[in-house]
Amino acid sequence: MRVMKQIVPLLLALCLLAGCGQTTQEMDEDDIYIDRLVLDQVDLAYETEALSSGAAAKDTLLMPVASGTATKKSGRAVVDYSNIKDGYVMVQFTGATSKRLKVQVKGPTTTYTYDLPVKSWTTFPLSDGNGNYKVTVYENTSGDKYAEELSTSFKVTLNDEFAPFLRPNQYVDYSVATNTISKAKELTKDLTNPLDKVKAVYEFVIKNVTYDRALAASVKSGYLPVLDTVLANKKGICFDYASLMTGMLRSQGVPCKLVVGYAGKAYHAWISVWSEETGWIEGVVYFDGTTWQRMDPTFASSGKSSDSIMKYIGDGKNYTTKYLY
Repeated sequence: MRVMKQIVPLLLALCLLAGCGQTTQEMDEDDIYIDRLVLDQVDLAYETEALSSGAAAKDTLLMPVASGTATKKSGRAVVDYSNIKDGYVMVQFTGATSKRLKVQVKGPTTTYTYDLPVKSWTTFPLSDGNGNYKVTVYENTSGDKYAEELSTSFKVTLNDEFAPFLRPNQYVDYSVATNTISKAKELTKDLTNPLDKVKAVYEFVIKNVTYDRALAASVKSGYLPVLDTVLANKKGICFDYASLMTGMLRSQGVPCKLVVGYAGKAYHAWISVWSEETGWIEGVVYFDGTTWQRMDPTFASSGKSSDSIMKYIGDGKNYTTKYLY
């Protein structure tokens, strides 16, 4: 049994990119960055605690549901994999416990480990796409040791590649964020281009949400953003910024991958977004440790040539995706 203590430090960065015209060699930094939000005195060591251990546009919100048609149960837990074709699995711990609980989602290439609350359904994305998966529920016994409560395996064939990146999940939970959804709908009214939606959401967030240094200094392992709370309080840590933007975009039919990985030896995160014209594209909004920045989406020669864009935040060949949420 594995020790269930993964540390996924987060320098949250959101990235998009689309293209028309110039090559990267023709531009300097002044041409690239058109919006900027500086977060003074941000200590990114605090941000790492937040994640410690822990399609074409749609007209209708795609919400997860525990359908009950395909389940695996024990006396104290249940895994509902009725909707794996839609890119998610749901887990509920039905028993009583004061111990910490974990869910491990092992896909074809990557293993994800999450915290699990008691008595409520929690949604986890099948981020690895098509292939064989194993979902295991663990309960803490002592220290870093966990005992298996329940495990089940299944093969996934997605309806489409966007499925895991349109719906709410534990890290981007807009399923009960009615105010967040309403604001996103207001901000993107009459907009059809995904990049225009990104611009509208980004500009709203950076102008209305401030960095919460008190939360950053006290955040604990297992912290999860509550989107309507972030929106109401107008403050949050970088995880909150990222989750709020991602939730808003997904709720308005923009497929988004929240990506956590490495730029060289440093942890970063960014978002890959899909548009009909370009497919999956990377590059417009990212966090470099002190500053949120949005790149001008017109400067890239091709949205599919994401490596050339990533050179602006490091050598593209050094970017390694570790986790998708």
